[in-house]
Amino acid sequence: MQAGGRVIDLSVREQHSTSEGQSYAMMFALIANDRATFDKAWQWSIVHLGAGSLTDKLPAWRWGKREDGSWGVLDANSASDADLWYAYALAEAARVWKAPVYEDAARALLRQVAKHEVVTLPGFGPMLLPGPQGFAHARADGSRLWRVNASYLPIPLLRRLATFDPSGPWGALADHVPKLVDAVAGHGIVPDWSAYRVKPGEQPDWDIDPDKGDISSYDAIRVYLWAGVTPRGDAAARRLMRTLAPVAQIMQRRSAPPEKMHAASGVLKGEGPLGFSAALVPFLLAAGSPEAALQRIRAQGLSNAAVKPAYYDTVLGLFGLGHADGYYHFVPSGQLELPWLQDETGDKACPRA
Repeated sequence: MQAGGRVIDLSVREQHSTSEGQSYAMMFALIANDRATFDKAWQWSIVHLGAGSLTDKLPAWRWGKREDGSWGVLDANSASDADLWYAYALAEAARVWKAPVYEDAARALLRQVAKHEVVTLPGFGPMLLPGPQGFAHARADGSRLWRVNASYLPIPLLRRLATFDPSGPWGALADHVPKLVDAVAGHGIVPDWSAYRVKPGEQPDWDIDPDKGDISSYDAIRVYLWAGVTPRGDAAARRLMRTLAPVAQIMQRRSAPPEKMHAASGVLKGEGPLGFSAALVPFLLAAGSPEAALQRIRAQGLSNAAVKPAYYDTVLGLFGLGHADGYYHFVPSGQLELPWLQDETGDKACPRA
């Protein structure tokens, strides 16, 4: 992160910043009780991804170096997972820092998400599209197709947003996550992308994504991460863990997670980066797998001074190891338990592991 609050992904030519990275930074700053960094990341988002305001629009998802050498928005479409993380971080910041200004910003974002990024799939129910543009298609033969990404739907966020904004679709979305994962996962493997098809005269159903196929990799690894950090008392978490359990078996006697898995065939390929190991640690702990210890050791290589991990590895490391080490937990309502809140209030909070 630059001093001005911009999170840079140096692994791409455009040295871009994304709404995802900015919203994650706000989450980590909240966990660290670092309000100054939280505000910098949010203000950078408003100025550069929202053209000065995010009260009446969603943030552009990608900003960076253009072909002509200038800097600015590279793709004005929004990314709904980042929009939810923004709203969640703002809602929780309003609660823990007792700052209503964040609450107003969260509500403004949620109104836009509900209006532009949530649809009702015929025969299925409410679903979050990855963005307002490019994920719903009507065909000349009368058929329709929607493309979705299961990693965009962390249940704890949706639980919290459901109480924060009870008139919104968030509770229904949370209840539909296990239903979605059940429908698209083969061999416990969730693909990065999935498609929902409606054809005249046929029952609507889930299908392999026409663009990305059945690959489970850099997107879907977060499905296992979010399942692992969801409180065990949540009925949706229990159903998710049952569906995903075969992947805990896949990890037996493996030194590293596969980089790619195929949902249709169960074929595994390659060796995932250190961030994949970090992402799987909460999942393997929740599954009661002894393999969690090995992956935790591997993931701790992210802190090796001789290694400069990429943006995404760093993010997965902070989420996965941060949870395993007790820096944050979610309670069933979706609210955060934070050790520094215990220090300030004297109330019982999550213990450090």
